Amino acid sequence: MIDLPKTPSFDLTGKRALVTGASSGIGLGCAVALAEAGAHVVCAARRVDVLQESVDAMAAQGWSVEALALDITDMKALTAAMKGQAAFDVVLNAAGLARHSPALETTPQDYDAVMDVNVKAAYFVSVGAAHGMIAAQKPGSIIHISSQMAHVGGIDRAVYCASKHAVEGMVKAMAVEWGKSGIRINTICPTFIRTPLTEPTFNNPERLAWIMDKIKLPRVGEVSDIMGAALFLASDASAMVTGTSMMIDGGWTAD
Repeated sequence: MIDLPKTPSFDLTGKRALVTGASSGIGLGCAVALAEAGAHVVCAARRVDVLQESVDAMAAQGWSVEALALDITDMKALTAAMKGQAAFDVVLNAAGLARHSPALETTPQDYDAVMDVNVKAAYFVSVGAAHGMIAAQKPGSIIHISSQMAHVGGIDRAVYCASKHAVEGMVKAMAVEWGKSGIRINTICPTFIRTPLTEPTFNNPERLAWIMDKIKLPRVGEVSDIMGAALFLASDASAMVTGTSMMIDGGWTAD
């Protein structure tokens, strides 16, 4: 009798997950993916009204969810929130900020705003998640929504690219440090995804032409394209994956 290998489970029943930036767009999509797979999902965001509406819609599906009003750039609030919660099995950081302009026109205020969200907050979300996992002596998965721009350059995106390249380096170093504790940390790197926040870009004919020229598949990305990757990295199916990036870029970075 042949002993056939067993496919690892994507089931998250009994797991606790935190999703930041969960009120809309990619963050909401990821929260839905984890909740649908059985996790109890704490959905965090700054926009309390939109967040509650999203959480109510998820709860109406019978999923286990709760809302957490949180600005992850507020270090005191972030630390208190992470310490006030039981250890998470999965932490997915989807909060992000972009302020695009030619590099010569970048203001210190815009630079600081982008770095505070995309790098500093991401760093300390990771640290808070790892502290909880290590204290509880449990393995876990930390996931950051990064970008294809973490691997290439882009028009008017010097600050954004810098922030996302920084996240990739941060993740590699943390994977080395925390691997022995069973903590995995990775990034998901999407191409341009159609959300309410990106509609202005898609409505710009010049920008849309640039995007469609760079994406090798004949369409732009949708939120659903990210959800499977989030579930994979959150689950036991990715038990040997850490310190790396999952590219969901339609082939943008292939050449």
